[in-house]
Amino acid sequence: MKPYAEMTREELASLKEQLIIQYKEYQGKGLSLNMARGKPCIEQLDLSMGMMDSLSSDADMTCEDGTDCRNYGVLDGIREAKELIGDMMENPIDNIIIYGNSSLNVMYDTISRSMTHGVMGNTPWCKLDKVKFLCPVPGYDRHFAITEYFGIEMINVPMTPTGPDMDMVEELVSSDEAIKGIWCVPKYSNPQGISYSDETVRRFARLKPAAKDFRIYWDNAYGVHHLYDHDQDHLIEILAECKRAGNPDLVYKFASTSKISFPGSGIAALATSQNNLEDIKKQLQIQTIGHDKVNQLRHVRFFKDIHGMVEHMRKHADILRPKFETVIQILDEELGGLGIGEWTRPKGGYFISFDSMDGCAKRIVAACKKAGVVMTGAGATYPYGKDPHDSNIRIAPTYPSIEDLRTAMHIFVLCVKLASIDKLLEEA
Repeated sequence: MKPYAEMTREELASLKEQLIIQYKEYQGKGLSLNMARGKPCIEQLDLSMGMMDSLSSDADMTCEDGTDCRNYGVLDGIREAKELIGDMMENPIDNIIIYGNSSLNVMYDTISRSMTHGVMGNTPWCKLDKVKFLCPVPGYDRHFAITEYFGIEMINVPMTPTGPDMDMVEELVSSDEAIKGIWCVPKYSNPQGISYSDETVRRFARLKPAAKDFRIYWDNAYGVHHLYDHDQDHLIEILAECKRAGNPDLVYKFASTSKISFPGSGIAALATSQNNLEDIKKQLQIQTIGHDKVNQLRHVRFFKDIHGMVEHMRKHADILRPKFETVIQILDEELGGLGIGEWTRPKGGYFISFDSMDGCAKRIVAACKKAGVVMTGAGATYPYGKDPHDSNIRIAPTYPSIEDLRTAMHIFVLCVKLASIDKLLEEA
């Protein structure tokens, strides 16, 4: 079929009639399919059930250094957990704090601490007239929700195939002291699945911020979440690169096992410089006596080491790969060459990003909902929920079965076609 933009008004109207018949057939099925969030499916969760057997009532709960994991203490995490997560994050154990179950919680705390107490002796943000944050878009809605909650002004920075527009980042960061940070999902980004290029990482490490308390919020949520064994994206390690560039304190690096073991019952971690760690521990020792060491030990006993974790993630990939390939195949077959949408082809992570014609995303998501398919809200991938082009839609293929995913995607492409025709007819 030729591109929709080359069709006559009559051809578009005729095609719309055919598509509406198909759409009403789906509506009549009373479907309830959800692709709103990137949740692991049941088969993925089942992979970690052996963790429940790694500790029993007669298990030795003592760490190698003699720490009894049942008792108080060890503010920054047991050594074995630091070694496991350190290998996952590619950082030395001396640069790591092991937290509780959520890296999002750690990010929230980091922003909150900066607001109330400042960063390494600098003025608390709450005492400043203006605080700003850079937000690569499209990006992660929960990042944006944190900065919005604290009243921080968010500035959109366009994503490119190699990461954020670094010319824009460098110019803004070096010229505006009110800019205190930037959100980053550097590997298999949410929602596009883009991994930052070597040059992008090196330019981040060599930023010259006007603000002494500027930090890069490096959320490496998908560091080991590959879809393929051999065709994988690789990322330069940012802390080491910052140290080489003479900027050792520039980065907070976050990660967790949420999409490795059990979401909500994993372990989270922060890696950063010694100066930053000292600053953070001042708060941490007031906030807690220590996080869940039993859960840390459980993870260590289950995975044993990074090789065990890598093998575990291969099993995840075997489950997810066919789902991602199903989505891409349907998009290619149904929308390829029509000129009404573009989509990413990630090698890992949890999402596929779809860009419709300008002004169509909200219509598409609403039409999907009426046919029984719940998508991530249009605009969610932008600060304040405002997509200036009303075009980006995040597709989350992980949770539904292949059969449900196939049905949902056929409804999705049908809604894309209908919304695009309506848009073209309005403009004709």
